[in-house]
Amino acid sequence: MNMKKRTKSWLIPTVIASLLFTGCAPASQENPEPSQELTKGEIVVAAVTEPDSLDIHKTSSIGEPTEHLYATLFERDLNGEIVPGLVKDYKVADGGKEITFELKENAVFHSGKPINAEAVKKSFERFLEKSPFKTNAGSIEKIEVLGETTFKITWSEPYAPFFSNATSAYLAPLDVSTLDAQGEGFDKNASAAGRLQLTEVKRGDSVVYKPFEKADWGAKGTPGFSKVTFRFIPDDETRILEFKKGSVNVLLDVPFQYIEELEKEPGVELERVSDYVMTYLGWNNKLPIFQDVKVRQAIALAVDREPIIQNTMRGAAKPVFGPLPEVVNGHSPAIEEKARQKYTQDKEKAKQLLAEAGWSEKNGEGIVMKDGKPFSVEMWVQNEPAMQRVAQILQHQLREIGIDVRLTVKESAAIIEQTPKGSHQMILWSYGWFDADILYFLLFGKGKSTRLHYEVDELDALLQKGRVEMDPEKRFKIYEEAQEFLVEQSPWVPLFVRESITATRGLKNFKKHPISNRIIWQDVEVTE
Repeated sequence: MNMKKRTKSWLIPTVIASLLFTGCAPASQENPEPSQELTKGEIVVAAVTEPDSLDIHKTSSIGEPTEHLYATLFERDLNGEIVPGLVKDYKVADGGKEITFELKENAVFHSGKPINAEAVKKSFERFLEKSPFKTNAGSIEKIEVLGETTFKITWSEPYAPFFSNATSAYLAPLDVSTLDAQGEGFDKNASAAGRLQLTEVKRGDSVVYKPFEKADWGAKGTPGFSKVTFRFIPDDETRILEFKKGSVNVLLDVPFQYIEELEKEPGVELERVSDYVMTYLGWNNKLPIFQDVKVRQAIALAVDREPIIQNTMRGAAKPVFGPLPEVVNGHSPAIEEKARQKYTQDKEKAKQLLAEAGWSEKNGEGIVMKDGKPFSVEMWVQNEPAMQRVAQILQHQLREIGIDVRLTVKESAAIIEQTPKGSHQMILWSYGWFDADILYFLLFGKGKSTRLHYEVDELDALLQKGRVEMDPEKRFKIYEEAQEFLVEQSPWVPLFVRESITATRGLKNFKKHPISNRIIWQDVEVTE
């Protein structure tokens, strides 16, 4: 079967995550060690957060410091097509309940051990036992080794997102020979088959890699660098200072306030890629105050994304009106345009809808009232300065239609813990994943709606249907219908996706994947 044709309409970025994305533990390095000269051929990458674990089965967040350690079963090309990774071919049977996979021959882990069917089977078994994201493999009944490089997975029901999810490190095979030897120490000595091979872990400071010589390094055949060090520097000013000193030559997540300054810095290049993690204004839909769809639509009509993007993000973001960002698998341009037309800011219409919902009176402060009670709610926002500024703009915009919003800054961990209990009223939050299936497993599926608490039979049925439909075109239509339902019901307000900006110096051929937003190490070369 032609993989490219099969998956053409279901292309999605690789994880990083954000959700998810707050799972990284902050680095403890408030005051980094003094700058050091880069060794010959070394690339030093400054990252904001340190992974809580390099063990892919024990973490809830992956990113640049983790992901390149792992080689995946499938990959995504620059156009977003799902193409062979470690898997060279596969056959689908029993309506999608059985898939037989054939691995590439002669592929090896960092240890030199072969990547065979037995290693993949053991990796999946460990993933299903330990990973917080084990549901992203679907309802697997059994995994069978059929030969040295052949294995078969049987599901209790078809699971269409599998191919998309298998482009992420979560489902990547581990070097089980190393795992068996080290047991729980795998985190400090993690081994897989990615382009970067682990050499050292310094908790609270850095992770060091060397290029894996047996990886595919393109036409030149050899890596253009000898070492990659990820330094964890949470403080923006410190990261900028280290970059300007030359002790860092890749600066991830350039703070918005430094974009113009770095654009003028000699020898500095900026790489810009649109992200797939969407920021949204949400609320607890189980609360009586949000039960009327006219109230929810009024809130959506009160929002103007442009000042948020220009004033807070310095223009480095794109507005989103529909349920899925453009680069996410299942995004519908038609639905995005419909949502844009329906919810472009219209304060007068918002006020009219509130009045029709019974919020027709006002108190002395101009806040709308119903049954003598003012429309006053609390919004939780995480302790990121940019998000606090976004919250302040939203607070002002909602005040203009008569809704009083009180802002409460909370640690991300507290929001993650308390929102499933329904302790919140409003939240400013983000989500992102490979596939439209996120609408089910994170946002609106029965028993899954931990932030928005919006669970409706009609929507749940559509999302469940989308999970098992193996035909890409039919699956797209199902999710298009689900997104249309969400646009009409407005259980939250999509806001924007950030533009990920990376600053580099002393490198050539540095690029980030336009879909996955990950560094493409294959062509990178150190020039100084």
